[in-house]
Amino acid sequence: MGDREIHDHLAQVSGWHLKDGAIEKTFSFKNYHETMAFVNALAWVAHTEDHHPDLLVSYSRCVVRYNTHSVGGISVNDFICAAKADALVAFVG
Repeated sequence: MGDREIHDHLAQVSGWHLKDGAIEKTFSFKNYHETMAFVNALAWVAHTEDHHPDLLVSYSRCVVRYNTHSVGGISVNDFICAAKADALVAFVG
């Protein structure tokens, strides 16, 4: 994807931004239990999509980063998975 297409897609996913060749979002939760519920649900989605994000997990937040190594940048699949990550938040808590 080119820069223009990436920015067009970013406008469609709330809270995601471009950082160091990936799209990234920080999800915040009330406690560790909610954070881990999100991480485990996201792991299941990643497995079914065969597209795995980089995660930085702490007590009440999780930073999620997507890029597609096989294309050497960002692909539409990154945005599909980002939207699925956003949808998971409704089920946590």
